[in-house]
Amino acid sequence: MDTAVEDLIRKRKRAKTEAFRRIAERRTERVLRSLRLLGQCSNRRSYEYNDEQIIKIFREIRSAVRHAEQSFQNNRKNTGFKL
Repeated sequence: MDTAVEDLIRKRKRAKTEAFRRIAERRTERVLRSLRLLGQCSNRRSYEYNDEQIIKIFREIRSAVRHAEQSFQNNRKNTGFKL
C-alpha cells in the first residue's frame, strides 16, 4: 500500500478516535452531573418521596446503562469477515 494512503488512513483513524474521546468525555460528564443532581433530591427536608419512586428511578437508570453498554458490545461483535 502506498505510504500516502497509509498516512491518510492513520489520520482518519486518529481523527475518529479524538472525536470519540472528546464527545464521550463531554457526554459522560453530563450524565455524572445529572446523577449528582439527582442525588441532591434525597434531601428529605426539601423533598418528599417513597421507596417505590426511588426503586422505579434507579431501575430505569440501570436499564438505560445496560442498553448503552449493549450498544458498544454489539458494535464490537459485528465486525464481520475481513481479509
